[in-house]
Amino acid sequence: MKDLLLITPPFTQLNTPYPATAYIKGFLNTKNISSYQIDLGIEVILELFSKEGIRRVFAKEIDLKNTSENSQRIFVLRDEYIKTIDQVILFLQNRNPTLARQICSMNFLPEASRFNQLDDMEFAFGNMGLQDKAKHLSTLYLEDLSDYIVEHVDSDFGFSRYAERLGKSANSFDELYAKLNSNQTFIDDITLKILHKKLELVQPKLVCFSVPFPGNLYSAFRSAKFIKENYPHIKIAMGGGFPNTELREVKDKRVFEFFDFITLDDGEVPLELVYENLNKDENSEFKRTFLIENEEVVYKNNSTKHDYKQAQVGTPDYSDLQLDQYISVIEIANPMHSLWSDGRWNKLTMAHGCYWGKCTFCDISLDYIKIYEPISAKILVDRMEELILTTGETGFHFVDEAAPPALMREVALEILRRNLVVTWWTNIRFEKSFTKDLCFLLKLSGCVAVSGGLEVASDRLLKLIDKGISVEQVAQVTRNFTEAGVMIHAYLMYGYPTQTIQETVDSLEMVRQLFEMGILQSAFWHQFAMTAHSPVGLNPEEFGVTPIKQEILFANNDIDFTDKTGIDHSKFSFGLKKSLFNYMHGINFELPLQNWFDFKIPKTTIHPDYIHDSLLEEENFTFKGNSKIIFLKKNVIAENYIKTKKQNSWAYKRITFHLKTNIISVDFEQEKGEWLTKVLQENTFENPKRITLQQLKTDFENSLEDFELFWFSKPMQQLKENGVILSL
Repeated sequence: MKDLLLITPPFTQLNTPYPATAYIKGFLNTKNISSYQIDLGIEVILELFSKEGIRRVFAKEIDLKNTSENSQRIFVLRDEYIKTIDQVILFLQNRNPTLARQICSMNFLPEASRFNQLDDMEFAFGNMGLQDKAKHLSTLYLEDLSDYIVEHVDSDFGFSRYAERLGKSANSFDELYAKLNSNQTFIDDITLKILHKKLELVQPKLVCFSVPFPGNLYSAFRSAKFIKENYPHIKIAMGGGFPNTELREVKDKRVFEFFDFITLDDGEVPLELVYENLNKDENSEFKRTFLIENEEVVYKNNSTKHDYKQAQVGTPDYSDLQLDQYISVIEIANPMHSLWSDGRWNKLTMAHGCYWGKCTFCDISLDYIKIYEPISAKILVDRMEELILTTGETGFHFVDEAAPPALMREVALEILRRNLVVTWWTNIRFEKSFTKDLCFLLKLSGCVAVSGGLEVASDRLLKLIDKGISVEQVAQVTRNFTEAGVMIHAYLMYGYPTQTIQETVDSLEMVRQLFEMGILQSAFWHQFAMTAHSPVGLNPEEFGVTPIKQEILFANNDIDFTDKTGIDHSKFSFGLKKSLFNYMHGINFELPLQNWFDFKIPKTTIHPDYIHDSLLEEENFTFKGNSKIIFLKKNVIAENYIKTKKQNSWAYKRITFHLKTNIISVDFEQEKGEWLTKVLQENTFENPKRITLQQLKTDFENSLEDFELFWFSKPMQQLKENGVILSL
């Protein structure tokens, strides 16, 4: 028996738990409030994609004569799907790796329409290992089954969302309410059967649904309805990303037939107070919470209790979740793109909110963006070590709005000091702070990838967005990461207010060049959506758009609008995505942009070498005295030798560095070599006191002359280029 049951409703990710309930459980542990958490989504998926589940799918009658050719084929091959499904799921759970050879034989899995794309992608398998190729084929197999389920069993099904349409821009509750009062769906039956078992096991006082996305909303309501009808003594709360952005103005009383409380923003204090006030009728204190009082929806924020600092909320706790049951899938043969769906990641946050907080399309008026609070590197790495112990996983995804470069540097150094072997990735802004040296340091600490918003690859629109970057800067930063061996994913946007057709075409050309230069590995195009809490949504007239007014009784985030340009940006969607699919696979850069569209577009105005020329930099010999200098190598061999020419002799010191993949030897005049050897020993990365370049210069010139000549000499440049000396 537990105090709270924390639930992520179907569906989010297949490969790793959405972290919200783990964050809350970690906090509740610090308050000695007992809790149990479940990811209903993965449990429903595993029951659906099992021998018995697929047998039930095919047991539903279909009209074979009037169904699609694809469905006919899948139905005819149903025995093959039933026979193979359990083994494929075990393989995708990394519990049956030898099956990869059978899968890759191309004579094991039944194949329907999703496999048609294989001819176009066969080249990619040369870059993929056997396990990855088998994961990709297994993913196509599951997608074929998903297509059949959508066509014949449950049209709302999706692997990472369920009935998403009902949650998207649902200004009125009517449609969702009608659906909830109609018959249960095939997926509902599975969901509620599992929920019933969990409720009997946990017997909670309070059930808390974390609803991050529109595709989780319907299942949360359907599950809450089941609890109200069968366990009326249990109170129910909802929080998470969807209510935080969409339900800030909820007025419809019918919503509270399903939920007793809806909390907004950081959930720790609101949930703590809900729990404390469960049995109070009077003098109840709440924080950012909607509830029913006197038959009316009221918003209560009458507690003086402050939100907890990030250092106080505890380490995320993944216990109770079936971590070994998640399935890794690879949708397309792109190593960067697969990070979202392949492998299990422990989720952490470096900093609450966004340190930039200016982008005009973003919800910067809301606390989750507006309130910026970084966590110390020591606490972060403490939490990483704790999670490694409790989960057995050494992979970390920092789910920041934008991870601060200075904090990333400190985290990297702390990881290196503790000699940890971890793999991590995060979201960034393409700041000029990401120099070659910083990118190299991040790579050494285990950073394998970063994602960031390029948005519209147009300097005019980047200024309008107030992104604080230029396309040239993005090119230089992505080059720095790529050369360090860190993959990059870019978020791209089209249809921003006042964007012209020419700017869309030019933006695509910029993206084409970034991929062709090999400094971008993955990307995704999003069509601009105007949200209620962004500067564009709050002041639309300043951006040349007119919102279409609607009465808000339920959800309010995405706002329909008209743009003064009158351009139908949606017509670009297919061409932008098709071209990107090709570029991500390293092909068809030579095709004219017109080839991607079935309507006439203008020629690009961007010079074909724009990105190439942005990367042409002369060697930088400026002296930055306040730069912090870090010496990364301890394994140094230094030896003296005498160099003789004719009758003259000079004393030299040879310093040899054994790097992981090569050996570097550099020669210095003896006195300078002695000085450098001493500096190397005293200023390793393990030393928390950082020496500046100016301090090095002062120390050098106490006994020697012209530090700058020495610092920019060929041997020193060689050490810097190989990451032995980093300037941060």
